[in-house]
Amino acid sequence: MHTLAFDVYATLINTYGMVDLLQRYIGDDQAVPFATLWRDKQLEYSFRRSMMNRYEPFYTCTADSLQFCIEKFDVKLTRDQQFSLIKRYQSLPVFKDVLPALATLSGRSDIQMFALTNGPLEDVEKLFDGDGILSYFKDIISADEIRKYKPDPAVYQHFLERSGASAETSWLISGNSFDVIGARSFGMQGIWIKRNLDQQYDPWGPKPTHMIQSMGQLESLF
Repeated sequence: MHTLAFDVYATLINTYGMVDLLQRYIGDDQAVPFATLWRDKQLEYSFRRSMMNRYEPFYTCTADSLQFCIEKFDVKLTRDQQFSLIKRYQSLPVFKDVLPALATLSGRSDIQMFALTNGPLEDVEKLFDGDGILSYFKDIISADEIRKYKPDPAVYQHFLERSGASAETSWLISGNSFDVIGARSFGMQGIWIKRNLDQQYDPWGPKPTHMIQSMGQLESLF
């Protein structure tokens, strides 16, 4: 039995799904750079809080990093605009290749699928339910349950305990290279989804077991 652990943000869910709002609020030129820095700082804040044992929910990391970007880009956003951006982050769309790939994989008796996320369970459930993919997962396992963030080894250990799987037969699937490196360092298999040519894998640490460019390539690996 292959146990697949899907990361959520930037793997299944498109974290640039709020760019249209940013274009409306701050203009076309700044929207994508703003969204990129927002995502980078969101991850940085989660990493730092995890290392300092000063855990805060992912929502807080998202809100704090938004404030950083507002100051960094020196833009004016009303309270309503800031609220709408945060709400959009809680209803981001799935990538187009996700639904057909999950539907195909779910028909395999030798595969069980989980989500392994830094996001709170309630937020991810709403995202999955809204995008029609919730039923494909045996369970959603959140780092929030142990108040740590990936790539802390404790999160991958928590996944094995909750899923009942072994590291050798578990595959972390992620569009985030830090996540793949974390899982591979822990002893799991790792698949990196390189969705565009601009993405770069970190030049240190374990390499992914496989590198693919879309979810549609997954089934052929098992």
